[in-house]
Amino acid sequence: MTRKIAIFDTTLRDGEQSPGASMNTEEKLIIARQLVRMKVDVIEAGFPISSPGDFKSVEEIGRIAGDDCTVCGLTRAVDKDIDVAAEALRTAKRPRIHTGLGVSPSHLTEKLHISEEECIERAIHCVKYARRYVDDVEFYAEDAGRSEQDFLVRVIQAAVNAGATVVNIPDTTGYSMPWAFGARIRDLRERVDGIEDVTIAVHTHNDLGMATALAMEAVRNGASQIECTINGLGERAGNTAMEEVVMAIRMHEEEMDGHTDVVTQELCHASKLVSSITGINVQPNKSIVGANAFAHSSGIHQDGVLKARDTYEIIDPADVGAGGSQIILSARSGHAALRHRYAELGYTFDDASFDAIYEAFLEVADKKKEVYDEDLESIIHEQQRITTAIWTLGAVQISCGFPLTPTATITLTDEDGHTTTDCAFGTGPVDAVYKAVNKIVGVTNDLSEFSVKAVTRGIDALGEVTIRVTSESGEVYTGRGSDNDIVVSSARAYLNALNRLLATEREAA
Repeated sequence: MTRKIAIFDTTLRDGEQSPGASMNTEEKLIIARQLVRMKVDVIEAGFPISSPGDFKSVEEIGRIAGDDCTVCGLTRAVDKDIDVAAEALRTAKRPRIHTGLGVSPSHLTEKLHISEEECIERAIHCVKYARRYVDDVEFYAEDAGRSEQDFLVRVIQAAVNAGATVVNIPDTTGYSMPWAFGARIRDLRERVDGIEDVTIAVHTHNDLGMATALAMEAVRNGASQIECTINGLGERAGNTAMEEVVMAIRMHEEEMDGHTDVVTQELCHASKLVSSITGINVQPNKSIVGANAFAHSSGIHQDGVLKARDTYEIIDPADVGAGGSQIILSARSGHAALRHRYAELGYTFDDASFDAIYEAFLEVADKKKEVYDEDLESIIHEQQRITTAIWTLGAVQISCGFPLTPTATITLTDEDGHTTTDCAFGTGPVDAVYKAVNKIVGVTNDLSEFSVKAVTRGIDALGEVTIRVTSESGEVYTGRGSDNDIVVSSARAYLNALNRLLATEREAA
């Protein structure tokens, strides 16, 4: 029997640090429920002291996780951080505090302004302080990938002696070569007394495109926990992608002497869910979960796959949830068929919520020959955006074309049910719409990114618009909207971003 490799998902903490990927508590709960269904071992739910929203997210995820997985809260090596994390984790049946500090020369001298001895003292103190609250304490040695190895051994030894149950060796900047990182793990196993009784974790970044290779080499040299995110989200170039490490271990289980308990058939659904909520699209050629991961264009490849799938596919698409039969939904489909398909996708609704979703489904189905799973995902997320909105779109009308001046007339409804109509000119139809919205909503911002894509194939596909706006304070907010009409999609996306901005300003007030 191979050893168990724990999967520690940090999509809700490190993944959220991707610019524009911030999530509210309800969105985090949707992803957390998916992670529980996937049987990940640890959910890093947030950084409780960083904001009331993060505190609430950790608290609520602790409630829903039950006995199924460990819920973890991040802290710095600061007593107050640990106090707040412990408070947020009181709802969790299996709580873990994740605490630590930087250990590289750069972090010690430039960031923390402490000596090596002071670093070791802080490491000992934060672990012991966290153990006052919980039995499961993970110590992270930030920027271990660029640390002096002899000093790293001393720090990890101190953390183990202080009572850490997990020691996390991060390559925080994605700097290391896989073989050198593996050698660090092997050296720690050989030189740290008692390390055989704790879990060695690794947290690798993708700055040089080697996050997965770093994690695999660490496992090969004795690590037994991988910290990763769905779709590889995270700071800068991102983290190790869960789908990649899980399937790599599965394909090379004997060689790696390891296995995971992750339900791999949920990987593609998880990828789409996170992409939809964060507004960060997955590149088509992304391994495992990309739209082209199991697509074959070359005639030679097509011929080979038709004769025997494994000539060009090392993974059965069904093993990651990328294939399988499905009900073809159209305008003639009834409530039962739609509810059944949503249940297969992992969604359940009360009757009132489902009626609204069914009406939205009919609006799409009347304009399309077939409604695909991607359309269903888009419908439900559009409904969620509407039900939590401060401003909703009542109507939009455009007049444009050569040599006309693009003109937009917009009707918006506020949360109290009051409607306002205004119009504006612009350089194009979308510009006119956004200027009309600004006249009503009155929120100063800068549109920093605009993109549009078809949700599914075909000339009648839904168009999904993703935008990012920057507030006066420099915060970035993502908005998404979908409709068969691209101008309507654009209006919905812009309102979604502004609603997020307004909600944040309200919380801060």
